[in-house]
Amino acid sequence: MEKDPVCGMSVDPKTARSQVHAGHTYYFCSQGCQTKFTADPEKYLKPAMAEAVVASEGTIYTCPMHPEIRRDHPGNCPKCGMALEPEMPNLQAEDNPELRDFTQRFWWTLPLSVIVMALAMLGHGLGLMSMATQSWVELILATPVVLWAGWPFLERGVRSIGQRSPNMFTLIGLGVSSAYVYSVIATLAPGAFPTAFAAHGRIGVYFEAAAVIVSLTLLGQILELKARSQTSAAIRSLLGLAPKTARRLRSDGLEEDVPLDQVQVGDRLRVRPGEKVPIDGVVLEGESHVDESMLTGEPVPVHRKPGDAVIGATLNGNGSLVVRAEKVGTGTLLSQIVQMVAQAQRSRAPMQRMADAVSFWFVLGVIGIALTTLLVWGLFGPEPSWVYGFINAVAVLIIACPCALGLATPMSIMVATGRAASSGVLFRDAAAIEMLRRIDTLIVDKTGTLTQGAPAFHSVQAVAGYTSRQVLQLAASLDQGSEHPLAAAIVTEARAKGVALSAVQGFEAVTGIGVRGVVDGQALTLGNTALMQQTGADTAPLTAAAEALRAEGASVMFLAVDARLVGLVAVSDPIKPSTPEALKTLRALGIEVVMATGDGVTTARAVAQRLGITEFYGEIRPEGKARLVADSKAKGRRVAMAGDGINDAPALAGADVGIAMGTGTDVAMNSAHITLVKGDLLGIARAIDISQATVRNMKQNLGFALLYNSLGVPIAAGVLYPIFGILLSPMLAALAMSLSSASVVGNALRLRGRTS
Repeated sequence: MEKDPVCGMSVDPKTARSQVHAGHTYYFCSQGCQTKFTADPEKYLKPAMAEAVVASEGTIYTCPMHPEIRRDHPGNCPKCGMALEPEMPNLQAEDNPELRDFTQRFWWTLPLSVIVMALAMLGHGLGLMSMATQSWVELILATPVVLWAGWPFLERGVRSIGQRSPNMFTLIGLGVSSAYVYSVIATLAPGAFPTAFAAHGRIGVYFEAAAVIVSLTLLGQILELKARSQTSAAIRSLLGLAPKTARRLRSDGLEEDVPLDQVQVGDRLRVRPGEKVPIDGVVLEGESHVDESMLTGEPVPVHRKPGDAVIGATLNGNGSLVVRAEKVGTGTLLSQIVQMVAQAQRSRAPMQRMADAVSFWFVLGVIGIALTTLLVWGLFGPEPSWVYGFINAVAVLIIACPCALGLATPMSIMVATGRAASSGVLFRDAAAIEMLRRIDTLIVDKTGTLTQGAPAFHSVQAVAGYTSRQVLQLAASLDQGSEHPLAAAIVTEARAKGVALSAVQGFEAVTGIGVRGVVDGQALTLGNTALMQQTGADTAPLTAAAEALRAEGASVMFLAVDARLVGLVAVSDPIKPSTPEALKTLRALGIEVVMATGDGVTTARAVAQRLGITEFYGEIRPEGKARLVADSKAKGRRVAMAGDGINDAPALAGADVGIAMGTGTDVAMNSAHITLVKGDLLGIARAIDISQATVRNMKQNLGFALLYNSLGVPIAAGVLYPIFGILLSPMLAALAMSLSSASVVGNALRLRGRTS
């Protein structure tokens, strides 16, 4: 029999809940933890491997403080006792059974708590009944409050002790049960207590403390559950962006409205003025301006014409478009954004590890302080000393709730990732949010990052024996097999001039430096100087012309036929209009910007000078970019790498923070820690601002939680009594405990107001 590494519970294949999936039987921990065991319980699946098995069960519920806890049904976290919530919210706000249950318990028993408190405070003075009778009345009224309304807290407290995982409900359960059990015994058998415990002719009872603590704890949980539900508002708003139907063009020319989930790749869809684009696709007919602000954060509509890409859930302007579906369902950018936001919200920030370690020992320490309080007051306090000791010990247990400490960072992360997504910034995990604010060096690619990434043809030159048209025809024929933006510009120019292209065979992309292939029986090589040197082609005849073009900022590619230079093709890539402003903002944040590009050194210098970049590298290959990142980190720099191509993936993965442009390749985005939907450097400035605000918010929450407990526990223990005669009632301690958790969640929700 094996123990679950998450919660410590035993897992026995003979009794554990099982599920058959993909031909294998998996056994589930009885506490619903993420760990899944195979038929041999000693060979359990790691969480990442088990996720596919769990996903097949439908809605997954997880703990906001311990995301490794996953269940296929609602319930409570076996570690902290908090209510589990859906890992992926639905478009419609789900009914929260725990919120509904707690609300019913609160309102049904609140009148009883109020009456018990009134009797305890005023009953003796009004002379409505004898003190013995009053104790019995309080017992009758408080019992349903404690044993019914407070049962979830008592149950969680017992479970936490059994699982050796002390948490907030351990303290609440001990405090409430101590006050209630003591009062019941005092009512049923008052003679069992010494006369020192008597006050006003009876043994003191504290039914009002137990009842009011339960009511206030219920109120705090209700406020917290309502506030936590708002952290999913960002995902729901993203899900709500997608239209429910699409207008599909049939083969017979007719149009029909179909549910969005019936749209297939290759379908032709009409998007009328004012409608949302249903899927990711390419414009076939029509022109319009499309508002992409809901996904990219950019307020200015962009012009879209035939051949341009459009993003699902964006808003069409005043033109009618016919769009071919390229990505549908979970493949759309919107779906990827939702998945990334959900993943980031459930990840654990490095700062959270400290809070977790503190919370565990904190609860044990509080129990020790409560016992010490009882003994010190009982042995050395004024009469009735043990009564004072008991009340103060209960107050210590109640006020020292670690919930605020545990919620401090998860709430900030959940709110911040949702807010960032609405600004076009997607964080892969919480660690990226923490790390981004610390970077001091940003290495950027040129094409698609500093420039528009949609190069335009510039010019073509040929050596003796070849014409410019021949060079263009050969280069474009070879580039038909390439997806690089530079290749697309050459092919587009050739077709625009009516140049007939030949078929290419044996096409090979030499990452970062060019392409090779066979066209009309000739071995062609098209690329930069480094590739020409590998091929053995002498570039001297066109070196001067190439340098002149590079000085203008153009990218130059030499063309060799059978290892002999025959010409060059120049393509220019305009700098993005937002790049100068973005670089200025980044420099103001103290970040040094370094440019690394596969283009020639002269081209790199021209672009760098135009943008005021002092450190730049040209003709750098993918391994060179990765090495540049490693060298910068070795010098003690905190490095972020921004790029958009496959050749940037190694550097993105190796950087402290990899930043992928959403307009680039999937490989780049999968290798990065952050994705900018718009593919704009201004997004990095927005991401840094969000990172700084989030970490500041987490520190505020942690600081508040620690300050609250460092002040509350001593006051509850009675340190102010010798000087000021002040004691903290357990009821006030319960109120302070509830408000502390609500305030942490409320402070995290302030991040939704970030406008950067």
